[in-house]
Amino acid sequence: MPGPDPHDDTSRDYERFEKEQLAQDRDAAGVDTADVDDTTAQRLVSDLVDADVVTLVPEDQVLVHEPSGTAFDSSTQLAVFHRGWTAGRDADTEGE
Repeated sequence: MPGPDPHDDTSRDYERFEKEQLAQDRDAAGVDTADVDDTTAQRLVSDLVDADVVTLVPEDQVLVHEPSGTAFDSSTQLAVFHRGWTAGRDADTEGE
């Protein structure tokens, strides 16, 4: 019995299509964090503290992102994380 016709094999087309779709999904869900400088981060963290989204823990010198329970020692790290976390939540709700 002869094997499958190599001209009918579409598995490479499917793999290429899947890779393109995954790349588009990553691009659509991606959040630009390159514009998070110290001033922007401090402003965002201050707003998040005011909104009770972030708690300052002075004795440990950390900032706790309450919705996720994640602690940060840098306002810039927290700002970048929060942007990504928010984008991830937004992407999840769009799929519903």
